[in-house]
Amino acid sequence: MSEAEGRRADRVRSLRAGRRVALSAVFEADFGQRTATAVLERDLAEVEADPAAGRLARGIVDSVVANRVDIDARIEASAPQYPVVQLARMDRSLLRCAIGEVLYSSTPARVAIAEWVELARIYSGDPMRRLMNGVLGRIARETELEKTSSSEEGISGQHL
Repeated sequence: MSEAEGRRADRVRSLRAGRRVALSAVFEADFGQRTATAVLERDLAEVEADPAAGRLARGIVDSVVANRVDIDARIEASAPQYPVVQLARMDRSLLRCAIGEVLYSSTPARVAIAEWVELARIYSGDPMRRLMNGVLGRIARETELEKTSSSEEGISGQHL
C-alpha cells in the first residue's frame, strides 16, 4: 500500500469512528438521561485523538439535535410503513444520524449513504441495511431535485 493509500485508509477509519461516536451519543440520548451533546462531549473526551472524527461527530449530533423534527418527518415520508416511534432505538438513531449527515454536512451524499448503510448492517442487520439504503437514496434524490429546481428558478428569474 502506498503512503497516499495509507493516509486515505486512515481518514476513512477516522471518519467512521466519528460516525460511531455520533451514533452512540444519539442512541444514548434516546433513553432520556442525558442530551446527545453531553454524551458526545463525554465520549469525545475519551477518544478525541483525531480532530476530523470529532468535527464530523459534532456536526452529525448538532444536525440531529437541531433538525430532529424535520429528520423524523423525512423518515415518515420516505418509509411510512415504519413509524419513527415504533422503530427500535438503534434503528431510529441510525436513520437520524445518517439523514443528519446526508442533509446537513459537506460529505457527498453517496459517501455518507455507503458509510451509513454499512453501519446499519453492523449495528442492526440486513433488514435495516436495506431500509437505510432506500430511505437515504430517496432523500438524496429529493434533495438533489430541490437544489436543481431552485437553481433553475434563480437562473430563469434573472433578467439579461
